[in-house]
Amino acid sequence: MSTTTFLGSPSRPAVGGGHGTGLPSDWVLRWSQAWRDRDGLTALDLACGSGRHLRLLAGDGVAVTGVDRDTTALAGLAGLSGRVELIQADIEQGPWPLKGRVFDLVLVTNYLWRPLLPRIVEAVAPGGWLIYETFTDGQQTIGRPARPEFLLRPGELLDAANGLRVIAYEDGFIESEPPGPAAGGVNGRYVQRVAAVRDKRPAAGAPAAPAADATGAAPGVYPRYRLR
Repeated sequence: MSTTTFLGSPSRPAVGGGHGTGLPSDWVLRWSQAWRDRDGLTALDLACGSGRHLRLLAGDGVAVTGVDRDTTALAGLAGLSGRVELIQADIEQGPWPLKGRVFDLVLVTNYLWRPLLPRIVEAVAPGGWLIYETFTDGQQTIGRPARPEFLLRPGELLDAANGLRVIAYEDGFIESEPPGPAAGGVNGRYVQRVAAVRDKRPAAGAPAAPAADATGAAPGVYPRYRLR
């Protein structure tokens, strides 16, 4: 059974971090074009934990849904205000709590449950983004997680994103980060991460779209993706 609470919009974290910090992932921040300067968006933060990315998105005015099975973690978000929906659910053992819903941004970090990969991709709306980052094969040689069910296989995120347009993909080792003024250091880790878009294209047989404007966008065609 899942419970839903509508909460709200906190201040935005300013700098990126990695697993084990309360700061947003640098990979998520790199692809902030997925939600910034785009009005009226919805986002899903799956396995949101204590809300490091939920807070970021809500602070930017996104209507964000956070899902996690940890009631204690969700309780820590109960003081927020604005367009935040929290759903407490065991998505591994229970039913999918988002049946029929799609989002302009689907965000997953440091979480893997393979049976859910198709549902995660299906939750990306036309024109929407998938930003996914988690541990990959090799992490077991340096620390946790070490069990195969929690580590991506080489190229697995690419396979999962089949049907989306992959904008960027990385699979490798990230060096340790020294302690900073806002948080402790981040251990080195093996990660796999993808940023992908469900292209919003004209339906078959529809009239040709007008020429692109100065921003590179045209009706029925998704705008240019900025790589840097």
